[in-house]
Amino acid sequence: MKQQPSPYGAGQADGLRLRTRNFEGHRRDPRRETRPPLDSGLLESVRESMMADAGVVTPSRVAAAVQATGKLLGTAGSLAAVERISAELNGLGPLQVLTRDPAVTDIFVNAPDAVWVDRGRGIERVPVVFGDEAQLRALACRLVAAGGRRLDDGSPCVDVRLPGGYRVHAVLPPVSTAGTLLSVRIRRERVFTMEELRAAGLFGPFVKDILARVLEHRLSFLISGATGSGKTTLLSTLLGLCAPEERLVLIEDASELNPVHPHVVSLESRHGNLEGGGEVGLGELVRQALRMRPDRLVVGECRGAEVRELLTAMNTGHSGGGGTIHANTATAVPARLTALGALAGLSPDGVRLQASSALDVVIHVERTIRGREVTCVGVVDDGPDGLRVLPAMEAPAGVPVPGPGWPALAGRLGLDPGEPL
Repeated sequence: MKQQPSPYGAGQADGLRLRTRNFEGHRRDPRRETRPPLDSGLLESVRESMMADAGVVTPSRVAAAVQATGKLLGTAGSLAAVERISAELNGLGPLQVLTRDPAVTDIFVNAPDAVWVDRGRGIERVPVVFGDEAQLRALACRLVAAGGRRLDDGSPCVDVRLPGGYRVHAVLPPVSTAGTLLSVRIRRERVFTMEELRAAGLFGPFVKDILARVLEHRLSFLISGATGSGKTTLLSTLLGLCAPEERLVLIEDASELNPVHPHVVSLESRHGNLEGGGEVGLGELVRQALRMRPDRLVVGECRGAEVRELLTAMNTGHSGGGGTIHANTATAVPARLTALGALAGLSPDGVRLQASSALDVVIHVERTIRGREVTCVGVVDDGPDGLRVLPAMEAPAGVPVPGPGWPALAGRLGLDPGEPL
């Protein structure tokens, strides 16, 4: 059977937190690439030539250095050598080829000969290898240095963001018992529309309307789910639904949100230096954002003591804000908020009072056998047993069914509670 073309177009699809079956047959598959190992002598010669000059490593400089070696590679061979040497010196090295696949969202290196990727269908091993442990460690150190930090025995675990949309995490021995570990998350610049997310299976028409109404009625919300479930992708798209005259202030530990909106201000936390000075955490950024007159305040990932400032902000007239939070289910969000509140010195009662008046909706996304999906939309309620999330709409098999919280959510969204899902 002939495969249907992708609704996104080759090279445009993010694949970042979506199912990727739409892209089959419309991209180069790095798994099928069987390039021979790069000539180590050629690489070393060109590297020495590049390092002798403090200029920026550009393809033209690399091409000239390759030509200067006198090796007869032919036109195709020379182009391949320039591409691969540029990646070695100024990119992700042997991993660079994997970034061409628009469905790849994460790259994991567990050993020189153990490289894995995530295309949205689970972790897959790919035939990309490093020469040895020394080459892998050198790449990790170079990438971390490009992010302005240091990776060595004194600082064996580092997380940095690099130009080009890469977030790199590296771990060295002896913290890692199996050698250098490298994880790369790829941020795609393109943001999906609601219709594209619907076509990719993240939600159906009814849920699409519910989410749009959440933004339209300025309900404050959290998007919950596990790592890689699609929280940030969905949040970026939803923020694009905000009115053009609204001022959005985004606060993130590592910049990933890029909503299509004319008035966006982004703040990013900063790690401290080797002496521990200069650190600017998410909590401080939330406090600073309140002085910037935001119409909507968004915390990209609420995972620590900044939950106190976020709930406080939403209780001071900043309705319609949002963020993401790690949780197993929508109903587990109150327990997660209580745990994070404890880090900020808030009592369970304090979290309950703040959250019940600050938050309206929890949107839960999961990775299912069908792909990434919105599986639950719940309302935040302060019940007799404390803070809770009542499922208003659940889609256990991709089909929405009403839950006990549906009347309350329908009322907040201006819908008829008796309307069938």
